[in-house]
Amino acid sequence: MAPAETLATTAVMAALSVVVVAMLARVEDWHDYVPTGGGAPGHGEEVGHGHAEKPSGIVRWLTTVDHRDIGLMYGAFAVVAFAWGGVAVVLMRLELVTPPSDLLTASTYNALMTSHGITMLFLFGTPILAAFSNYLVPLLIGADDMAFPRINAIAFWLLPMGAILIWAGFFLPGVDPAQTSWTMYTPLSIEQPSRGIDLMVLGLHLTGVSATLGSINFITTIFTERGEGVTWATLDIFSWTVLVQSAQILFSFPLLGSALVMLLLDRNVGTTFFTADGGGPILWQHLFWFFGHPEVYILVLPPMGLVSYILPKFTGRKLFGFKYVVYSTLALGVLAFGVWAHHMFATGIDPRLRASFMAVSIAIAIPSAVKVFNWITTMWNGSLRLAAPFLFCVGFVFNFIIGGVTGVFEASIPVDLLLHDTYQVVAHFHYVIMGAIAFAVFAGIYYWFPLYTGRWYQRTLAKWHFWLTMVGTNVTFFPMILLGYAGMPRRYASYEVTVGPVELFAGLHQVATLGVILLTFGQLVFVWNLVTSWLEGQRVQSDDPWDIDDHPTAAREWEWFKQQRKLAVVDGGSEDAGES
Repeated sequence: MAPAETLATTAVMAALSVVVVAMLARVEDWHDYVPTGGGAPGHGEEVGHGHAEKPSGIVRWLTTVDHRDIGLMYGAFAVVAFAWGGVAVVLMRLELVTPPSDLLTASTYNALMTSHGITMLFLFGTPILAAFSNYLVPLLIGADDMAFPRINAIAFWLLPMGAILIWAGFFLPGVDPAQTSWTMYTPLSIEQPSRGIDLMVLGLHLTGVSATLGSINFITTIFTERGEGVTWATLDIFSWTVLVQSAQILFSFPLLGSALVMLLLDRNVGTTFFTADGGGPILWQHLFWFFGHPEVYILVLPPMGLVSYILPKFTGRKLFGFKYVVYSTLALGVLAFGVWAHHMFATGIDPRLRASFMAVSIAIAIPSAVKVFNWITTMWNGSLRLAAPFLFCVGFVFNFIIGGVTGVFEASIPVDLLLHDTYQVVAHFHYVIMGAIAFAVFAGIYYWFPLYTGRWYQRTLAKWHFWLTMVGTNVTFFPMILLGYAGMPRRYASYEVTVGPVELFAGLHQVATLGVILLTFGQLVFVWNLVTSWLEGQRVQSDDPWDIDDHPTAAREWEWFKQQRKLAVVDGGSEDAGES
């Protein structure tokens, strides 16, 4: 891409950003908007404290700075991104059913693989966690809203623009999508001539700025906006994990942004930051993975918080060892920055460095193990209620154990050298991302469904969703562990070779594809349940939907829910009036 064209693209995105900021700046009293949702008053109703009427229709969503509305928008955006990434992986899986490349070309496969990774990590993973954090953290800590509501809105609106740029290569005529994989390793990402790479890098910049703005907001909110009675000792576990996640984002995403700037300069201006005759390709790997491994914990810490918060509500007990769960969260936040080079054991770096990173990579399993034992002990001898949120929490624990154990094997240098760039790495990563993080997200969606909709989901469909997702996840990814040990390399569109166990490869790939079909059907059940229940589900009749008033730990968000229902009655309606 020519330098002039790159500068023009950058100028256009800057102009769009200025327009969005200008539009938001013209909106008056946007901190005073009161959301609707679970038990809150309906559109346009006035509530105490002098709040102005909230706009209706599309204007409401374009101008809102209310943390609940923004949380819902993050969630809707993440579901769209999840669908995009899911379609990409279904196409890839269908290609791998047979050894030859007979459905997709190698270029299309590589483009879908790149898009799938970038989408799931940056456009689904981080935003869906921001959805929970935005909606719930102010409620859990007793705050009126986020510390910086306008920055909160700007952080969200950067995401759709970033997504358009990241996906642009699939739609713009004359522009090929990026084929670099999500790691964008040099020199491949420098030498590929596609403009789609430059657009993708610019889009990643916007998502990084969005995440950084959000992290500053969460840190400030948790430090300065806590209500009476909410001390560091009584702060809930989910808010603790969001706080640590935000600190990790603050230290890692700016470094990724700097590396992306250098990559753009290498591609378009002729600098040599990552070229073989300059700084070298290994420099990119160091910079990328210094961000990349903390990113794993950026994605997994809030889901750990969700499970730690939701699981006890269905056991009749407090979270076992609350303080140690907090300490292990802090430990993960720090140790995550000391293990990045275990991704680089096969690059020929100094053996002394490799040994030190191996030691820390094995040690980082200890804080995670502390959490696992605490979750299991919380369930032990408890009064278990097998509702959908609890089932997904149990599924999280089961899958996380498999993902964690396979990760410990990869932390050992000799084992890693054998399994590097095989499907075992894919299995390990996806057992954590899909098998754990997505399960915690589903648990949160079902647990707080009455809160943000005022309605109940269909319980039978929710359990179908769980079992299809649980079985589909393991049928998809466990064969990949076997593929890795059999020597099947990842990121190949075809495996029609004259040597190697091709029939074994084909059989395991076919089983994995069957698992993806089960997963796909399960997510269709989820979307159907989500939409129909939101529109037509049975209204919540109780102030205590989950019957946890007598639970040993406080649930401040449900206290808010109860207050909003009472406000609806005081304003002249029924308790169900605002639950739409």
